[in-house]
Amino acid sequence: MKKLIYYLLPVAILALFIGIMLSGSYLKQPRGEDDNVPAQLVLVKEVVQKGDWKSAQQEIDNLEEAWEKVVPRIQFSMERNEIYLLSISLTRAGAAITAKDKAGALMELEEAEHHWHSLGN
Repeated sequence: MKKLIYYLLPVAILALFIGIMLSGSYLKQPRGEDDNVPAQLVLVKEVVQKGDWKSAQQEIDNLEEAWEKVVPRIQFSMERNEIYLLSISLTRAGAAITAKDKAGALMELEEAEHHWHSLGN
């Protein structure tokens, strides 16, 4: 019995860690409306293209809140660099929206969308 436990325990722990490392694609999926990052990205891009800067500022804040809810779920299963780059893109997009720079905001939002799709692939 002891011999079985000596072999089974490390295998179970390794299986758990492998499961956590491979669960990133599942964990980045939205759990509700308040953490739906892809939908928020599309919404922010639409508002920026219209030039409604007040709504764009509110929507980028909502997007950043959604991203902050997703990060704790994926932090152990995704590359830290991709998470960091997506956070930087969202911050730059927010700054471009504050400056009312349509081209800069759209560029950063497209980059953020690219980083989002790169997570888990």
